[in-house]
Amino acid sequence: MAVAFSRDGIDFSNPQRWPKYNPPADTHNFVFMDPKTNRYVLVTRVWKDGIRIAAKSESSDFLTWTEPEEIARGIGFENQVYSMPVFFYEGLYLGLASIYHDGDRSAGNFDTVDLSLMYTYDLRHFDWIEAGATLIERGKGKYPDGDWDCGCIYASSPIEIDDRICIYYMGGNGQHTNFRETSLGRAWIDKDKFAYYAAKDGSKEATLTLRPANYYGEHLEILADIEDDGWIDCEFIDVINSSYFDEVASARGRKQVTRITKSGWNKIILGNMSTSYLAEKPLSLCLKFRNSRIYAIEGDLAIIRQERLERG
Repeated sequence: MAVAFSRDGIDFSNPQRWPKYNPPADTHNFVFMDPKTNRYVLVTRVWKDGIRIAAKSESSDFLTWTEPEEIARGIGFENQVYSMPVFFYEGLYLGLASIYHDGDRSAGNFDTVDLSLMYTYDLRHFDWIEAGATLIERGKGKYPDGDWDCGCIYASSPIEIDDRICIYYMGGNGQHTNFRETSLGRAWIDKDKFAYYAAKDGSKEATLTLRPANYYGEHLEILADIEDDGWIDCEFIDVINSSYFDEVASARGRKQVTRITKSGWNKIILGNMSTSYLAEKPLSLCLKFRNSRIYAIEGDLAIIRQERLERG
């Protein structure tokens, strides 16, 4: 591994080898400035037991780097993290993980690459948003007659344009280790719609109970896509004790707040519930919904993070 410098982004100095450590780095290496620490972070790749592993190194001067440490791992040989641009978004680090499918040569997705979304709070360990889910779906078919991105997808760090998150990516119409033609593509999503909650069975009503939180004001909004016959009912659950797992069973009262039927950002009306009542105790927001996708909630609240849960 080596680094180089340039004043104009065109003419670079001769590469300077890392004075210590030398990861295999046979991947799309990605460097960014961590806004939390003001240190350079390199996301690269190492190997463990024949499996590709995403790893990171840090540096304060771009010359001396820490020993690479694992930050993200796939699931077996069939789902390996090939590369992963990382970016900071609304207090989270998100990773656009290209997932390489190895292992079972008889599988329909063998030697192809999908794009999945991962996240972390601290850059030490990335979790899946949903294992096996794709952020950008590969095209249909196979080489040479398939769609232009039916074989592989490798993304760059996204950019925001007019309330949209745009992701430029390389799409290939063949397998990773086989012949393929590659093209540059762009996908986009609306801002704050990276992931959502929805009913697994679309014909049934679903319930989502959020972690207990302290509410300290009247500003509370929810972002959702709601079909014509869909709705979301919002209600608060009083929390008796600090145990999240016991909270729903021991709730001593529910106070319905509002029903939402329109897509987009909607204000959750508190009705006759005063902010002083909300501030008295931790409360969980319980959402019952049908034919809806719930993306985000924002407002005057602070999530209570139980240490028992965080230790796993």
